[in-house]
Amino acid sequence: MNSELLARTIVSALEDIKAQDIKVLDVTKITAMFDYVIIASAESSRQTKALANNVQGKVKAAGGKIYSVEGEQTGEWLLVDVGDIVVHIMQPAVREYYNLEALWETQES
Repeated sequence: MNSELLARTIVSALEDIKAQDIKVLDVTKITAMFDYVIIASAESSRQTKALANNVQGKVKAAGGKIYSVEGEQTGEWLLVDVGDIVVHIMQPAVREYYNLEALWETQES
C-alpha cells in the first residue's frame, strides 16, 4: 500500500473516533525514515487509546502493517508506527508542550 493511500486510511480512522486538529505533515524532504507524520488530539486517555486501536484496525484491514505502538500505559500520548507513517495521538496539553508541528515544520524550511 502506498503512503498516500495509507495516510488517507489513517485520517479516516481518526475522524471515525472524533479526533481533533488532525495534521498530516509530508516529511519526505526532511527524513528518509518515513514519509508522513500525522498528529491528532484526543480529549482523554480513553479516547487516545480508542483512536490508536481504530487506526491499527483500519490499517490492518487495508493490508498495512503495524510495527509498534507506544504509550498505551498512560494514554496521554500514543505513537503508532505504521512504517512509512508515524501517528501521534496526544491530549491537548501534551501536544502543546511538545509542539511537534513546529519541530517538523521548522525542518521543512
